Amino acid sequence: MTQHSPIDQPGDRGSRPVGVAVIGAGMAGLVAARELHRQGIDVLVLESAARPGGRVLAETTVFGSRVDLGGQWIGHGHHRFEKLAAELGADVFAMHTPARPVIVEGGATVGYGGRDALVAIATLLTWEIVARLRTPRSWQRQSVRSWLRRIPGRRARRLMEVLVSISTTADLDRYSMHALLDMARYQGGFTAMLSTAGGAQESLVTQAAGTLAERLAGELDGRIVFDSAVTALHRDATGVTIHSASGAYRAEKVIVTVPPPMAARIAHQPPLPAHRIRLQDNTYMGSVYKAIAVFERPFWRERVDAEMIVLTEPGMAIFDTSPPDGPGHLCVLIAGPEARDLEELGPDARRSTILGPIADRLGSEVLAPRGWHEKAWHQDVHAGGGYSALPSIGHDDGYFPHAAEPTGPIHWSGTETAREHAGYIEGAIESGERAAHEVIAALSAAAPERSLGTDSPKHP
Repeated sequence: MTQHSPIDQPGDRGSRPVGVAVIGAGMAGLVAARELHRQGIDVLVLESAARPGGRVLAETTVFGSRVDLGGQWIGHGHHRFEKLAAELGADVFAMHTPARPVIVEGGATVGYGGRDALVAIATLLTWEIVARLRTPRSWQRQSVRSWLRRIPGRRARRLMEVLVSISTTADLDRYSMHALLDMARYQGGFTAMLSTAGGAQESLVTQAAGTLAERLAGELDGRIVFDSAVTALHRDATGVTIHSASGAYRAEKVIVTVPPPMAARIAHQPPLPAHRIRLQDNTYMGSVYKAIAVFERPFWRERVDAEMIVLTEPGMAIFDTSPPDGPGHLCVLIAGPEARDLEELGPDARRSTILGPIADRLGSEVLAPRGWHEKAWHQDVHAGGGYSALPSIGHDDGYFPHAAEPTGPIHWSGTETAREHAGYIEGAIESGERAAHEVIAALSAAAPERSLGTDSPKHP
């Protein structure tokens, strides 16, 4: 890859010209770039990591199956995701799921008819009713943690803590009740957020969602520059000069797809509008650890369903994500401070800590997986965490959907800006399509004679 020297002034002759620069090769950036490329627009994607996908990532197991260590689920109504999978030659299958997950603590099962589960259900229902009403603004300064302390019963409090942590990835002492209830309202309620069948975790891509990112990147061969973190954007009346680890570029338009806390690393000249700076300053990325245990077959189905909520520390959500023809995949999610606590353990101790509490229910075979894949997203210097940017307590900057009006020649994308299903892959796809169409319209308005539909040049 040719290296370019940094430049000091916009429009310097040392910058490489490009029609549109897309910052970030996550799903939003890849979708936007593909649409621009299909319209014959010269597009270049600058990605800080050495791979495409952003917050989606697939690995191949010992059996040749593919597992997702990042975003993976196609929720109910995620039509763009389904369409993209079909376009890219992938198959979709429904999750193997019971009517409701089993709740376990230690070797005990917590029945849904017991006091603890009933208290937790009543709390969720109450919150859902309040979410549909006008949540008091004073709740912006009240943490979810402080509200959980009001729930009677240690086990009921623990169940709510695990559910909220895993569904948001937030630290509950820095996440407000106002933000939580606003998210629930936006996502259609807690039932939709937490459910598999009919909810946000309804289906999966057999070949893995991360494979779709790889295939999108393949369509953009020569138009993605990896290991190219963008450090500054200098905009003027005719375009933007981009400073990056791979050199300097000059573009008519730029699409920024990275979440606000990560976009804060990019210096702007002139400075961004105040509302955009607040969005970057008052949001943060959540903490989440994900693991996939791989077995020759989903042996547990001979006795029980694997989907469960584990209250023993670390609190976990377990899903059976095995593809229709095998092998067996057990998906584990741990979030918030308990995800960060796992960093103190070595790989073997971490695996034992996770699988030990579920062995009583699934059988001792679960302690000896044939494969183990794991990812701590909060340790990823490029993604920063997951699943999405979160509003800091005391602020309403960062509520879904994030503001996305252009800043001159800079357009804003990313799952957080989606009008529907922000925080999901579906939202990333929507935002990428929207930003691409904005840019196409702007370029056409500026130069009506522009001829779209021709092939654009590749960039080494």
